[in-house]
Amino acid sequence: MKKTYGLLAAFDSTPALYHACEQVRDAGFKQWDAFTPFPVHGLDAAMGVRRSKVPRFSLTGGLIGFATGMTLIWWTGGYDYKLIVGGKPLFSPMFAFPVSYELTILFTAFATIAGMFILNRLPMHYHPVQKAPQLTRLLDDRFHIVIEANDPKFNAAQTREFLAKIGGQDIVELEE
Repeated sequence: MKKTYGLLAAFDSTPALYHACEQVRDAGFKQWDAFTPFPVHGLDAAMGVRRSKVPRFSLTGGLIGFATGMTLIWWTGGYDYKLIVGGKPLFSPMFAFPVSYELTILFTAFATIAGMFILNRLPMHYHPVQKAPQLTRLLDDRFHIVIEANDPKFNAAQTREFLAKIGGQDIVELEE
């Protein structure tokens, strides 16, 4: 027996999808997504999507990179290889800044990419929407909403009626 992933409904225009997303959000659904062939400005606000947490990963990576650079120069200059050249101190933040700056950028980039992969659950080699019969239209000229079956408010019959009421067409059940 195949498990149901959710219901997929099609919409013909950007405004229709936008208003449908607002209605799905206002109805209290939490596990759902919108698929468009191109970016739609303001759709994330209509869906109620909160700000990404990726900048937190970036900030953490940058701080770790900066601290690593400073610690590296402090350790090598002050303990590992004590060498006084031209009367310079064994450690000075001014001399450690270039290394710290480069490590800040490097660690920030790595943390940003790692955060994106972790939060987006990538790599995802398969998604049930790929089995949808409307996939070619989804990638070309139509807009879709998928309400997942693991949503607390999901009831197959009631959700199908709701999607039809808000203007959804060609509503199909997706399998896992």
